[in-house]
Amino acid sequence: MRSNPIRLISALALFALVLLTATRFYEFDEPIWRFLTGRGRINPVTLHLEGEFVESNLGASRAADGTVVVRLIAEQFNFVPRCVRVPQGVPVHFRITSADVVHLLTFAGTDYRLKAVPGVINEAQFVFSRPGDYPVPCQEFCGAGHYAMRSELRVVPPDQFASLPPHQGGTCEQ
Repeated sequence: MRSNPIRLISALALFALVLLTATRFYEFDEPIWRFLTGRGRINPVTLHLEGEFVESNLGASRAADGTVVVRLIAEQFNFVPRCVRVPQGVPVHFRITSADVVHLLTFAGTDYRLKAVPGVINEAQFVFSRPGDYPVPCQEFCGAGHYAMRSELRVVPPDQFASLPPHQGGTCEQ
C-alpha cells in the first residue's frame, strides 16, 4: 500500500504547528531540559541536609578564579537566603534549585531571569554594572502566597564586598 503524500505533508505540518505552539507558549528551557534528561539532578526533599545547598553554604561566596558564586533555594513562598550581597562589575555565577514547585526570579532593572525547578540545579552567570538594591520577585505563579515571594540582591562596590567578614556569606546581614 502506497502512502499518500498529501497525508504525509499534512501530518508533518500538524507536528510542526504543535511543536511551534509548545515552544512559543511554554518555556522549554535549560532547567526543564535538565529535568527531562536527568542531568544535574538533586533530591528536593533532602537538598538542605547535605551537599552544596546546606544552610551554611547558601548566599554569596568568593571562588578561587575571582568570580562570585551565589547559591539559592526557592520554596513556597520564600527565597533562602532572602537577601544576597554581591560585588559590582564582577561575574556572579548563580546556582539555584527549588524545594517544591517551579519559580522564576527576575532582577528588577535588568533582563536577567533565572528559573528554579524542583530536582534540578540551574546555573547562570550575570554581571551587575551598577551598585544598588535589585528587587527579585518570583514571576512564576507558585501558589496562594506567590504575591509576597520576594528577595533582594544588593550590589556593592568590590572593595566593600571584599571587606565583608567570611561568616556573613554574602548575605545582607549588618
